[in-house]
Amino acid sequence: MTEYKAVIYQEGMLGSLLLGQSKVNPVRFSEFLNANAQDGWEVVTMEKDIRRMLLLFKREGYVVILKRDKK
Repeated sequence: MTEYKAVIYQEGMLGSLLLGQSKVNPVRFSEFLNANAQDGWEVVTMEKDIRRMLLLFKREGYVVILKRDKK
């Protein structure tokens, strides 16, 4: 049997407030993916998501769908 989970990964709001937008840090995103892989999760798909914050600022994120065999 397989189990799935959906995770929204996004950076903090500080970059958006200071810079007008916040992009995902590739090093931290890799660490996030590797931490989930150590728990047996495998990325099935992901979608880039740009969200508005406080009407003026943008924040980049990813919706990540993960799966693993149920223990």
